[in-house]
Amino acid sequence: MELNNLYQSLNLILPEIVLSISLVVLVLADLIFHKDKRLIPYIAGIGIAITGAFVINQFNVSGFGFQSSTQTMRNYGLIAVDSFGVFFKLIVIASSILIVFFSSSSGEINKIKGRIGEYYALIYGMILGMFFMIIATDLILIYLSLELLSLSSYVLAGFTKLRDRNSEASLKYLLYGAVSSGIMLFGISIIYGITGSTNLYIINSLIQGPHINLFTLSFSVILILVGIGYKISSAPFHFWTPDVYEGAPITITAFLSVASKAAGFALLIRFVKTTFVSYIDAEGVWALINVFDWQSILIAISILTMTLGNFSALWQNNLKRMLAYSSIAHAGYILLGLVVFTNQGLLAILIYFVFYLLMNLGAFLVVMLIANKTNSEEIDDYDGLGYTSPLIGVSFAIFLISLTGLPPTAGFIGKLYLFIALVDAKMIVVAVIALLNSVVSLYYYVRVLKHMYLTKATDYTPQIIPSFGNKILLLILVIPILVFGIYFEPIINLAKNSLVILGL
Repeated sequence: MELNNLYQSLNLILPEIVLSISLVVLVLADLIFHKDKRLIPYIAGIGIAITGAFVINQFNVSGFGFQSSTQTMRNYGLIAVDSFGVFFKLIVIASSILIVFFSSSSGEINKIKGRIGEYYALIYGMILGMFFMIIATDLILIYLSLELLSLSSYVLAGFTKLRDRNSEASLKYLLYGAVSSGIMLFGISIIYGITGSTNLYIINSLIQGPHINLFTLSFSVILILVGIGYKISSAPFHFWTPDVYEGAPITITAFLSVASKAAGFALLIRFVKTTFVSYIDAEGVWALINVFDWQSILIAISILTMTLGNFSALWQNNLKRMLAYSSIAHAGYILLGLVVFTNQGLLAILIYFVFYLLMNLGAFLVVMLIANKTNSEEIDDYDGLGYTSPLIGVSFAIFLISLTGLPPTAGFIGKLYLFIALVDAKMIVVAVIALLNSVVSLYYYVRVLKHMYLTKATDYTPQIIPSFGNKILLLILVIPILVFGIYFEPIINLAKNSLVILGL
């Protein structure tokens, strides 16, 4: 590889380099200040913020990194930096900064202060894995970045070791993850056997040839889809989600539900669009190479995911478990933006993720603040909380209403754009099924509000007064949900500027 090519490639991964340097600084600080670790969260937060600044600087930058020096492969690289990838990196950065603040207020995390350095180092490992997942255009790099993310999250799921369910969550996550990544690796090996390449762009050109074995290719794609489906919690690869979400610390559960899911969707979209789209017409409709019926498969997975997630959530009494099934259902909704195979659908996904970040992290923040006081996540312990803790009650109500998709919240705008994309693609039946699923979700969200406002407070109902910092956090999440529910043009413009996926 030529030095000039190497320099340009390193320039494209500056955020990842800064993040890696920050990780080294964090580990060294943990060793130096091993008796007093109060500075560690600040170092972690500053490192993520600096990385975020480098990500923002890349918004108008595009190019391939780590390209082959051979003549036939000169134009392709292991990574592709573009506005689409920058958008999802910003979702990860925003989630990560909020999780650092969540962690400083978490009762669970404060009980393991002696290991706080390892905790943040593992979060950095997750972020680094997500970053490479988002920009990877080579199947080997995709697999390695997925494993980096997964291995860090396996440990974090059982990191606190305060209850038996922490270890149970970590073990289940590890077992399911090992199986899914093994299946995915098998699929990658088959594609390499068929095409002789692991680069998505080269695979795209090769599978358009007449000599490709369609059955074997389809089989390998399904195996790869298992690995990606596991990461985004789509049915039938969702089995780990409820147990892991319930058993992991609330901060890690919140992080997995937003950042990890965002990276998984970025990977899925780039994989489908780079490998299987031949061209995009003037109206933004994707023309897929006729080798694999993506639309039927994704419609089936989307409907199954949202239906199973919503109906399973109906019976849950544990709030973390309920939000886990809710997260599965939202993965089904987000998939709807992909099944139409248009730029309008991709726009809807990007818009939805911004609002999903706010409302889902907000819901988990409230659950964490209540759990800090009551040491419980059961719905019966929320009885009368709307009266004893007004700020907590009103905030939670707004987050849940937004998750349902009711106006005038940002969640309504997110779902509106998804339905517009479906109607434009003449998928009316799928839109109706999604709408009925939203009605089902209303029941279990309103059930929480019933316990908070329609059940009388007792002598045992706690009064939760958040600290000043937590009040600011709540307002940072609540206010945009209400503002963007009415004035959402800035988010639409940001999403429109982030539609470019390099090479197409």
